[in-house]
Amino acid sequence: MAIIGNKEHHVDPRLANIAKEDTKRWYQKPNLRALYLLLIPCAMGVEWTSGFDSSMMNSLQAVKSWVDYFDNPTEGRLGLLNAMYSLGALMAIPFIPSVSQYLGRRWSIMAGSLILCLGAGLQTGARNTDMFLASRWVLGFGIPFAIVNAASLIGELSYEKERATMTSLFNSSWHIGAIVAAGVTYGTFQMSSTWAWRLPSIFQLVPSLCQIITIPFCPESPRYLISIDRSDEAYAILRKYHSEGDNGEEFVRLEFAQIQGTIAQEQETARAFVWADVLRDPPMRRRFLLAAIVGFFTQWSGNGLISFYRCKILNLVGITENLTVQKVILSNTCWGLINAVPIAIIAPLFRRRIIFLTCTIGTCVVYSVWTIASARFAIENSTSAAIAVLVFIFLYSPFYNLGWNSLAYTYMVEIFPYQQRAKGIAVEQATVRFAVFFNTYVNPIALDRIGWKYYLVYCVWILVEVATVYMLFPETYNRTLEELSFIFEGKEVQDKVQSKVDKQLELENIDQRATERTETDV
Repeated sequence: MAIIGNKEHHVDPRLANIAKEDTKRWYQKPNLRALYLLLIPCAMGVEWTSGFDSSMMNSLQAVKSWVDYFDNPTEGRLGLLNAMYSLGALMAIPFIPSVSQYLGRRWSIMAGSLILCLGAGLQTGARNTDMFLASRWVLGFGIPFAIVNAASLIGELSYEKERATMTSLFNSSWHIGAIVAAGVTYGTFQMSSTWAWRLPSIFQLVPSLCQIITIPFCPESPRYLISIDRSDEAYAILRKYHSEGDNGEEFVRLEFAQIQGTIAQEQETARAFVWADVLRDPPMRRRFLLAAIVGFFTQWSGNGLISFYRCKILNLVGITENLTVQKVILSNTCWGLINAVPIAIIAPLFRRRIIFLTCTIGTCVVYSVWTIASARFAIENSTSAAIAVLVFIFLYSPFYNLGWNSLAYTYMVEIFPYQQRAKGIAVEQATVRFAVFFNTYVNPIALDRIGWKYYLVYCVWILVEVATVYMLFPETYNRTLEELSFIFEGKEVQDKVQSKVDKQLELENIDQRATERTETDV
């Protein structure tokens, strides 16, 4: 299949083996422990904003003062209020790679967070529908800058042994923001004034403020520093955070050489136009195709209905009382966090293809039974059918979280080399936002027009996902980022990279011997 590259080829996992044999746990390494704790507010916290927004917009549909203030938005108008967020994100995508390379990972997160604060302020002070729509657009425009660079920063700073788990926890932290939003809205929804929805909007500032306050204290990505010829700073960061384990000095020496060799090879083949690499050659086309697929699948696996329109789904099975709806939304959001965190820790320990297949097959089964139960309620108005729908809404979460939540960013970080990583995750975000834009605009119309029958579309679509995962997704388990950098390019390119790595190691050995002789002479 020349159009999308050759079968993947793996290199000798020397670095991965050193990390695998390291017997020290991360919490026994003071510097690494401090780094991981710092990454929680300044990088993982980006997903708090995303989760807060989705959950808040879901809950506001059951807040009477919001519904009345915006003249009872339904169908297209309700869809537009939600979809404007994705439209803003889509318009930001073309600028992300250039901004990321110019500002670096840290300050790109800062820029995105400042835009998000502006959007939250506009939303809080919205005087009419147009102002609310504008605030949604600004929020959407800011979020991709933060997400793309936060996911990359976590993957590029983490020690290899915990890297996959850290990037998996990134997406799982979405649920923390979602729970806070559901809890805040549950506490304010009975207010008769507009503060019932303005207060949750104010709280949307909090996650972004966490990034603004903490990001200056976070180290920059060593790969970014090497790419702009600040190798000494990069080596110092790697040595501080990655050398505390067994054979740590050798790990850092080899890691540094691999990063330098890989980035040198990437720069030889990179195109002047920032987006030209998307279609540069078959291996790169395959990467970007996978990014587009992963982004689309993460939002078109039926979760769009649950994320934004649980209120309508519950109404279809006779659950219409606002207090009950808010309780179900809050409890389902809490359940999402309860299962997402352990799944994010466990899922990276297994082969990626197995996890993705289990995820897609599981969600297909759950959606099929959920659809049948919804049909029975529509025909018989049966309480037991309504309970079954509730049960399968809750069962959906662990299957979805197993693959599309826990491994989406882990997989993106793994299949892209450094120079294309921001572009790759940006493409993934583009298809995410396109899918969300479609879902948030079309879903309320479809649910109002054809009710439960709309679920059949997702039942069929998820079968397409199962087939796509089986045929196209490569295995990336148990390899470092540099060992995966040229997985599709074949042995010839990988040998060239290895030659560069060996030369770098030889130069380091010569410098080390020269230093030792100088010290001896003195």
